[in-house]
Amino acid sequence: MTPVIAATREELAAARSAAEGALALVPTMGALHEGHRSLIREARRRADAVAVSIFVNPLQFGPNEDFDRYPRTFEDDVAACAAEGADIVFAPSREVMYPGEPEVTVKSGPMGERVEGAARPGHFDGMLTVVLKLLNLVRPDVAVFGQKDAQQLAMIRRMVADLNVPVEIVGAPTVREQDGLALSSRNRYLSEDERRTALALSRALYAGVDAADEGPDAVTGAAGAVLDKAAAADPPLDLDYLVLVDPATFLQVTTGYTGPAVLAVAGRVGATHLIDNLPLQLVTPKER
Repeated sequence: MTPVIAATREELAAARSAAEGALALVPTMGALHEGHRSLIREARRRADAVAVSIFVNPLQFGPNEDFDRYPRTFEDDVAACAAEGADIVFAPSREVMYPGEPEVTVKSGPMGERVEGAARPGHFDGMLTVVLKLLNLVRPDVAVFGQKDAQQLAMIRRMVADLNVPVEIVGAPTVREQDGLALSSRNRYLSEDERRTALALSRALYAGVDAADEGPDAVTGAAGAVLDKAAAADPPLDLDYLVLVDPATFLQVTTGYTGPAVLAVAGRVGATHLIDNLPLQLVTPKER
C-alpha cells in the first residue's frame, strides 16, 4: 500500500479526514530503521490508520550538533512506511512547521534540565514544542514513541498530562542490533573501530541490570566498570553521563531506593552522540 504523502497543513487535513477509525501517529526525524518500523507496527496494532511524520526539527539541535549532517533519506523512508502499511506520511517543510520565528514554545521545566537535558541544554524545549505541534496538526488518538529515548518519553507523557492533550502515549521497546547496539539513525556515522567502542554502552547497561539485586550502588558500579575500560579504548568513549533514575521524574535514585528505575547512559564516540537505557527493578534486602 502506498501511503498518502502530505506536505502542507491542507493536505494533512484532507488525509486525516479520509482516515477511518482511530488514528495512530509515529513522529520521526526520518532515516528510518528497524526500530522505527517496529513503532509503525505497534501503531498498526493500536489503531485503524497510521500516520508517520518525517521532520528534522531544528529546535532540538544545539549550535554544535549535527543538524546539517543528520541523514535525510526520504524516498527510502516512504518505502519503509509503505512496507509497514502506514496510511499517511506527513513530511512538512520548516516553513509549514514554523511559519515565523517561534516566540511561544513549550518549556520543559526542571525535568528538562536533568540527565540528557543537562548535557544538551534546550534540547527538550525544542522536542516538546515540535511534538505538541505535531499532535495538534495530526490530531491522533494514539502516539507511539520508542523507549530508547526514555527521558523523551517521560517528558512527553508529562506534557500531555499537564496540558490535557487528548492523546494516548504509548512506549514501544528498544530494538537492538545483533551485537546489542541500540538502533539509531546516528549509528551509520560510526566507523568499524568506533562501533566496537560504542558496544560498551549496552554492555554497561546489562552489567548494571545484572547487579540490581545488590542495590543502586552496585548497579552503577558494575556499569561504570565497563565504561571505564571503554574510556581507555582506541578510539575512546567520552562519557556524558551514567545515571540510575526514577522513570517518572528522572531524578537520580538514592542508596535505599526500591521500585522501578531506569539505568541511562550517553556518550560520544568520535563525533557521534549515542544514548541508551534499560529498565530495572530495585528490591528491598528481604526480597533479594
